[in-house]
Amino acid sequence: MNHTVRQYLVELEKQNPTDEPVHEQKLVSTTDPDATYATKGKTPARLGYYDNYLVDNHSCVIVGVQATAARMSQETVAAQDMIARFAEWQGRNPESVVADATYGNGEFLQWLTERDITPYMRTRDNALRKNNPLYGPERFTYLPESNSYLCPAGEQLNYVGLNVRNRAHAYIGSGKRCGACSQKAQCTRGRYKYLAIHMHEPARQRARDLANTPAFATAQRERKKVEALFAELKNLIGLRRLRLRRMKFVREQFFLAAAAQNLKRLVRFLSQPTNPIVKAAT
Repeated sequence: MNHTVRQYLVELEKQNPTDEPVHEQKLVSTTDPDATYATKGKTPARLGYYDNYLVDNHSCVIVGVQATAARMSQETVAAQDMIARFAEWQGRNPESVVADATYGNGEFLQWLTERDITPYMRTRDNALRKNNPLYGPERFTYLPESNSYLCPAGEQLNYVGLNVRNRAHAYIGSGKRCGACSQKAQCTRGRYKYLAIHMHEPARQRARDLANTPAFATAQRERKKVEALFAELKNLIGLRRLRLRRMKFVREQFFLAAAAQNLKRLVRFLSQPTNPIVKAAT
């Protein structure tokens, strides 16, 4: 069982009553206080909710629906809830879950690993790490016997503790060793190297390794099925804006829309011929 998890922003029918741009969530809608401002890409921020889907890749049937506030922090929370409900319903976890990189944080990847669910998603590395010309964590070798790291020049970085805010273990060199190193210009701009390793780095590394496999490419192609469901939701069902407000009514609209989409799949399955078609031979 391979599943895809995805979210879609649905706006309120009546948006911000003023024409002034909204940059922060300091304003609360007087008609729907549950709605939050969100934006996708470079579009202006709008009041809305997130519609989260969990889809069976083989049948393209929606097996999980979750309405959340329009905050990116809610996407993995919704994914965990939908997967947990699916596992309780079916009596087992899905074999794998495929999603885009916004789901690839260490906490969610660790949560999937603990349940033996294969994660086909790229890790959510920040842009600073991607574009940084200096040595990244992949250039350092972990020494489990001393809980330290070996830098490319052969010097040791010692463990100094957990940075709770960044959810990362900190390893540092020394000003003396790093100052005399011939590779310092390629390694750090500070007095010594500071290496931050995410507390769930093994789960993140597993996801990076899976991203280089043929199964990952196959899973990402199947992920396009959920995009087709959201396109159907917008263009055919017409759920671009919500007519009812408050979370409990939004949740009902999302469930009804998903039920309508699943009924269309059911009609297609029932209309398929039950007897195999025998090819004519001459």
